[in-house]
Amino acid sequence: MSKTTLIDYPNLLDDALVKAAQKGDMVAFEELVGRHRDKIYARAFSMLRNEDDAVDLSQEAWVKGWQRLVQFHGDSSFATWMTRIVINLCLDQLRKQKRVRTDSIDQLEEGMGGVERQMPILNPNPTAGLERSELRQRIDKALAQLSYEHRTVLVLHEFEDLEYKMIAKKMQCSIGTVMSRLFYARRKMAALLAGLKREE
Repeated sequence: MSKTTLIDYPNLLDDALVKAAQKGDMVAFEELVGRHRDKIYARAFSMLRNEDDAVDLSQEAWVKGWQRLVQFHGDSSFATWMTRIVINLCLDQLRKQKRVRTDSIDQLEEGMGGVERQMPILNPNPTAGLERSELRQRIDKALAQLSYEHRTVLVLHEFEDLEYKMIAKKMQCSIGTVMSRLFYARRKMAALLAGLKREE
């Protein structure tokens, strides 16, 4: 009887599976993939807004995860570590796709900056009484209408809890730009969510 058949993979904690996988146990790694595949795909999709790209990038993230597993020291959870890998891959992809727009959002923001900051933040509660799946669809629909810059900064700050400094580093811009984009993105999301509610 081989050693692997004696291991009860589904009942092992992530930490134990990671340790086994770091010693070359592919079955342990496959168990980790099975547990966290949906979350990693969902994060890729929330940033890329394209199913095929999200599938490709999340698969690439798992390949990188396996290759770099020796670098995982347990400072965060395995899921958090994998999420960081997929976010970095998505950011790289988005930078490649990004077209140079003459009428860029940044130029618009600079022109409207003063007014934008003085306006009250729209904070209706468009999500009250919604089922989770409906809410998810509505948030996804609203996110899809934001620009790359605003969607990315919102995902990194609201869903990944990254600090301004880290977001600025990842997006290669200043902290002030991050704050400005986040402010705009939140207001835009609130308005979009309220608009989607009225449509229904």
